[in-house]
Amino acid sequence: MSDPLQQPLQLPCGASLPNRIGKSAMTEGLADSQLNATTGHQHLYELWSNGGCGLLITGNVQIDRRVLERPGNVAIDGAEDREALKAWARAGTVGGNHLWMQIAHAGRQSPWWVTMEPMAPSQVQLKALGSYMKPRELEEAEILDYIERFAYAAKVAKETGFTGVQLHAAHGYLMSSFLSPVVNQRTDQWGGSLENRARFLLESIKAVRAAVGPEFPVCIKLNSADFQKGGFSFDDCLKLVEWLNDSTLDLLEISGGSYEQPVLTGKSGRESTLDDRSESTRRREAYFLDYAKAVRKVCRIPLMVTGGFRSRAVMEQALADDDLDLIGVARPVVAEPDSVKQLFEGRLDTLPQHEQHLKVGNGALGADSSSFTVKLVNIFGMMGWYYNQLHRIGRGHEPKMERSALGGLLWHLSNELKSAWRIKSFQKKVPKGVQTGRQPG
Repeated sequence: MSDPLQQPLQLPCGASLPNRIGKSAMTEGLADSQLNATTGHQHLYELWSNGGCGLLITGNVQIDRRVLERPGNVAIDGAEDREALKAWARAGTVGGNHLWMQIAHAGRQSPWWVTMEPMAPSQVQLKALGSYMKPRELEEAEILDYIERFAYAAKVAKETGFTGVQLHAAHGYLMSSFLSPVVNQRTDQWGGSLENRARFLLESIKAVRAAVGPEFPVCIKLNSADFQKGGFSFDDCLKLVEWLNDSTLDLLEISGGSYEQPVLTGKSGRESTLDDRSESTRRREAYFLDYAKAVRKVCRIPLMVTGGFRSRAVMEQALADDDLDLIGVARPVVAEPDSVKQLFEGRLDTLPQHEQHLKVGNGALGADSSSFTVKLVNIFGMMGWYYNQLHRIGRGHEPKMERSALGGLLWHLSNELKSAWRIKSFQKKVPKGVQTGRQPG
């Protein structure tokens, strides 16, 4: 019997993914001071392209250089270097895989050192270690402008050789914040009912599809829930999925959480083995599978689930149970870019984990602390460790596995502030109107 993980996946637009494992988006932080792609992107994505995944999704490419998720973001808003994007796309597809650009706007989750002015549906501030300013509420003309910007970025992605796009509507960024009743307190057509809160996402999908045509893959990343009281709920998610069925999407990726409820960072426990097929192992590894099962009942779009998958046994079982169509992985391929290829070749039964490196502290200073601040420090320490590895690989160096999470966090903070200082002058050189053929004003 052929390997179920290596079966192709046909998409509604006619494109075909060569296998059932996709690298989910991870912010790379490798852009230059003018927010363009670099040789770092080329080097990293060439390794990933040869690493086995049938689909690679880039880190979030921003549609407005003034409001970034971090200083190393690539931005497409009329000043982009298209030759650099073409080089990135060529490197990221050498292995015969798909390479989709994730298009995003950071919204209120743009830290003070990298934004000129955070923006959101409403003036609801993100409170996390003092890193985020109170956002300005978007005017309707700006909302319409951003819809055009998503379409423009998708068109650029297609023209420069990327094979698809993903709109980031998860994890608390702008599209996600429009969906949340906690963050979106508007009383106009962009807020209130779920239909109004989903309008920005649905109109953006329409605009993107019109810009790229019917045969180019379009995907979104969506929260199963925000895991916040009064926020975007799972019932909201299911209703929205029903509407998305009629939106010409080719793939829906399910994840969850935000910076205030960072479920997205994972909670998998010990490593499992090929023979460990217990339900507890499945729940521990693929912690969004319960949500995916319910989504599957109403979803007519191919479904990708990201979060915790490590063992071949759990991946194969999820496909056999028809819980999903595509397995999303991320952190396992950071320090070991060819780990999926090793899985396919039988050299691994379980994708690598790096738990021994990812703790800033233990006990009261660990990730299980009752203090939200301590938890957040541990989460950013873990993220810093992975950011450091991505940066090293992109620069042509070997991963530094022995680096601690605390060391990764300190390196990350230093690197972010230095990068932010370098891009400030470029951020200020921004026209009032978007460069998509639309006139300013």
